[in-house]
Amino acid sequence: MVHGDDWRTGVQKEIRRKVIDALNEWGGKLVEPNYTEGISSTQLINELTERGVTPNERLKVLRRLIDVKPIVRILEAHNGITGLIVEKTKIDKNGATREFDGIWLSSLTVSTSKGKPDTEVVDFSTRFQTIDEILEVTTKPIIVDGDTGGEIDHFRFRVRTLERMGVSAIIIEDKIGSKRNSLFGTEVMQEQDTIEHFCRKIQEGKKSLITDDFMIIARIESLILKNGMEDALTRAKAYINAGADGIMIHSKEKDGAEITEFCEKYGALENKVSLVVVPSTFSHITEDQFKQMGVNIVIYGNHQLRSAYPSMVKTAESILEHNRCKEASEQYCMPIKDILTLIPEEY
Repeated sequence: MVHGDDWRTGVQKEIRRKVIDALNEWGGKLVEPNYTEGISSTQLINELTERGVTPNERLKVLRRLIDVKPIVRILEAHNGITGLIVEKTKIDKNGATREFDGIWLSSLTVSTSKGKPDTEVVDFSTRFQTIDEILEVTTKPIIVDGDTGGEIDHFRFRVRTLERMGVSAIIIEDKIGSKRNSLFGTEVMQEQDTIEHFCRKIQEGKKSLITDDFMIIARIESLILKNGMEDALTRAKAYINAGADGIMIHSKEKDGAEITEFCEKYGALENKVSLVVVPSTFSHITEDQFKQMGVNIVIYGNHQLRSAYPSMVKTAESILEHNRCKEASEQYCMPIKDILTLIPEEY
């Protein structure tokens, strides 16, 4: 095994240890040449962003990220401009650059941005258009919120279309009937799908795919619907056996105890796939804690829309109150120059 010596520290340190353990099992050797200075990964990424990616290139990235990163960080986007924010936002902290690894296309935020309820009123044909808008101006992998996936016959075509577009994954929830947002919990009528039917949906979706790169992730609603921890674990095992590439566990309990318990018990399973969480309610749990819990992907599911709406309302109210836009421009609006910088004239 040959690898530059730069992986002795940082996020790849744990991977290096695993490689050494594997090599020791069969008498292999690790060769670590000195890291070549002057080659900037940031520069390479910038060049890739300027050049763009093909659908096939983008499709493969999510699986690669899961393999090499201790946790994959995903942020919601619902149009081209929010996709660009996910693409370009980064900070330097403690000597390391921190950024988002990919984009989450949420049915809630896409519907809300169009002034529609999150009840599947916005059909998939319309959502394909939104996905295409984001694909056109970004390079990072995209995970799509597939709601229940719809009828099995429809689901086959949806996953095939998403795969062809270059989307990396779809998450479908194990509910049936009219779509209601999960965070309503048992306050509204929601029915969980049977294990057998949902497994068949996963299986048929996998059969429809051309590549092994596209991921179908099963979202378990047992904790949301108060059906218990054992039901959630039983479903996880069944969905994995049916071919699911990932398991998303959800909870509306703010203390995070349910999520912690599930992750602990899930970690003890013999057969596991990538574990996904969306910490909208248990927002106090950090990524480092999620890593310790065995989580592979954390999705910040609706924060761009939720933060934009209050600011837009304040802007509108300020203009009405002062009979001009000066106060709004100074307090709530970014400079036009920054907008022009965010959106280049040529792609």
